[in-house]
Amino acid sequence: MMRISSLALAAALLPTAAAAQEAPSPARLKADVEKLVSFGTRHTLSSPDDPKRGIGAARRWFAEEMKRTSAKCGGCIQVSTVERIFTGDRAPNGVNVVDVLAIQPGSDPNRVVIVQGHIDSRVTNVMDITSDAPGANDDASGVALVLEAARVLSHKKFKATVIYAALSGEEQGLFGGNLLADTAKERGWEVTAVLNNDIVGNTIGQNGTRVADRVRVFSEGIRASEDLPQQIARRVNGGEDDGPSRALAKAIDHVAEGIPGGIDVFVDRRNDRFGRGGDHEPFLKLGYPAVRFSVGIENYTQQHQDLRTENGIEYGDTPDKMDFPYLAKVTAINAGTIARLAAAPASPAQVSLNGALGMNTTVTWSPVPGASGYRIHWRRNDKQDWTDQLDVPASASETVLKDVIVDDVFIGVSALSADGAESIVTFGGRAPRRAPASR
Repeated sequence: MMRISSLALAAALLPTAAAAQEAPSPARLKADVEKLVSFGTRHTLSSPDDPKRGIGAARRWFAEEMKRTSAKCGGCIQVSTVERIFTGDRAPNGVNVVDVLAIQPGSDPNRVVIVQGHIDSRVTNVMDITSDAPGANDDASGVALVLEAARVLSHKKFKATVIYAALSGEEQGLFGGNLLADTAKERGWEVTAVLNNDIVGNTIGQNGTRVADRVRVFSEGIRASEDLPQQIARRVNGGEDDGPSRALAKAIDHVAEGIPGGIDVFVDRRNDRFGRGGDHEPFLKLGYPAVRFSVGIENYTQQHQDLRTENGIEYGDTPDKMDFPYLAKVTAINAGTIARLAAAPASPAQVSLNGALGMNTTVTWSPVPGASGYRIHWRRNDKQDWTDQLDVPASASETVLKDVIVDDVFIGVSALSADGAESIVTFGGRAPRRAPASR
């Protein structure tokens, strides 16, 4: 049976953050994708200076669009860039990678929620910088989503800072993702969430099947950043399905359930598609919660392809193959997630459990500045999603769950704002212990 306090009941009666948002516009998303395609190629090694063609022109356009959005909210968004020279197999002579950041400061400016897509594109030959590379779905769709999320959310005030980012260099080696992740570390940002959107705008798969009722959200379980003692602790605690990124994916799923006429979130329990990767990965390596959004079904004849027709098949990533009402629904999930997490306090830094050899479980957590209360979640060990919850006041940092046997349940704690916005759940267990020295 679910146990829920009067505070939780009041929060449940509030409209969800997602439902309260302005609906994203399919027409605006379509116009933004078509504009990005109009730059011909956005290859990372294409011209940074040409006023009409290449990645430089596309980046400048994105920045101007964000400035226009900022002007409508009284300068609420600050547009800037970060850049660095990268060299690799796909950039042998080096390339100056530039990420465009549109920053909407919150009342807690150092805590950030990042939503991003990569602005660069490519064709079959990853080193071909001259051929037209429309990159409509991969990844003008993600960049258009970022622009639209800013338009929808810019008039709101949040606790956390929201960063809307257009990354460069993804196709050449996740350069832009590495640059932004390193920037987060250098600036000491407390990263609540990274929402990476890459290939989020089609609904017809290569086999002709239409999948328009769901979007995949990929998340790691065991953390890439965990050292061996931390991995051992997670194994002992049974937290393989409850790391910060997996908890973020579950929170996104919960947000999607509250959007009228929306689509399902398929919580894909992999870091990314099989054998592939994206710009969320550099954040994971640094320990930040990050997930990837991608469509429910892909069409590989429309990814990384020269524009051509062979055997009756049209190859190429062009806007006519996209579904913009679907993209608007994916955008709504992103906007709703940002609104929830940016309005909520930070998650508890640590949650500890005590109850071995007993019938009750004591839950202890780190206090969170600005929290108006806490929500204790639990579920049987054979369940993936939380089934029970108990809300406690802000003054509490410990509670006892009577007749809840720690052997058989997983437990986590989230922080609540005064209006019921909830942080990501922090999984509870024993604190990591260093492995004993060998003898």
